[in-house]
Amino acid sequence: MANEQIFVGLEIGTTKICVIVAEGRADGTISILGVGETPSRGVRKGEIVDLATVSDCVREALLDAEDKTNVEIANVWVAITGSHFRSFNNRGSFMLPEDRDEILDEDLQTVEINAKEVSLPAANSFLHTIIQSYHVDGNENVLSPVGMAGSRLEADFHIIHGVKTRIQNTLRCVESLKLGIEDVVMSSLASALVVLTQQQKDLGALVIDMGGGTTDYLVYLDGAIRHSGVLALGGDHITNDISIGLRLPIARAEILKIKEGSADDPDKSEGGIITLKNDPGFHGCEIDRKALNTVIHLRVREIFELIRNDIESSGEGMLGMLGAGVMITGGCARLRGIAQLAEEVFEIPVQLTRAKDVGGATQTFENPQFSTAIGLAKYAMAVSGNLPRESIIQKVAHRVGGLFRRKQR
Repeated sequence: MANEQIFVGLEIGTTKICVIVAEGRADGTISILGVGETPSRGVRKGEIVDLATVSDCVREALLDAEDKTNVEIANVWVAITGSHFRSFNNRGSFMLPEDRDEILDEDLQTVEINAKEVSLPAANSFLHTIIQSYHVDGNENVLSPVGMAGSRLEADFHIIHGVKTRIQNTLRCVESLKLGIEDVVMSSLASALVVLTQQQKDLGALVIDMGGGTTDYLVYLDGAIRHSGVLALGGDHITNDISIGLRLPIARAEILKIKEGSADDPDKSEGGIITLKNDPGFHGCEIDRKALNTVIHLRVREIFELIRNDIESSGEGMLGMLGAGVMITGGCARLRGIAQLAEEVFEIPVQLTRAKDVGGATQTFENPQFSTAIGLAKYAMAVSGNLPRESIIQKVAHRVGGLFRRKQR
């Protein structure tokens, strides 16, 4: 296998560090060669709070991936998240010179720069500038304006920005391990690349990636990203609520959530008693199932309602236009009853989903908690020119200006 066909995605999550090693195939799919993972320490709500500890965890996951795949990892594609990220839509425009009526490549760059002529908070930096559509002299939704005749070029973009120093912490963690950073990708964008089909993007879909410390979400309409966001809430918060509400150790609360918990309406779900046996350092007890499910239900409902309120606050009526409905992925997608609760909140069809068009290690791509890391490999293959680029990849002009230097292979 040639080195240029191997892609490595690194996700530094709140509960786990994940390294996906994948090979790009000529048919546009990726084959997972192996996954390295280790429990995450030093990360809170998706952001690094202890650089040295996180670096040690990343090193462990990298070594695990190298042992399983026999691939020496030198360069990685990095997922990033955090509640400090914000997004907005904006239009840029450019009048062609009077002595020229043909649109050139550099005009696309100019119109993008013009779209970014906005006032960001002083501490923030652009992460992604994603084209939604081009317009030439009033002709809307032009796919490729280069070579067309025109006098005025306009373009609509979805722009994501975040706190520069908090982005830099992730980059410094990776670079401290002498790794080359190929690119930095928003977690929700990476996940959407592998859990949505092009048809679903065209119909309109909301992707919700529920991890341990954050919930990332992204809205597609007419094949383009229209809205995105990150909540500093995830599976860990559900576990913490169980621990406090039912007076259980965190480790016990996590096991109880996974094995017995449900996000279903507790008034409509089965009741009964759950018996927890004695363990070293823990005296057994009995838990009311309805009490457990009430705690889970309320927290998950809150997360979904916050997402719905944020999307509705855009004022564009997007939820009513999502023909493909809601897609839930991430570790919390395995929580019983979560799809039914999402349908109640969003009032549109909901599916639990995982990575598609992936081969190799079955247990990896069938697990929704790996969607982001697998999406990084798909993104890497596309931007590296090893398959025909999907529309979203073509639309990403992603530069974290001045935040890192790409290392040579």
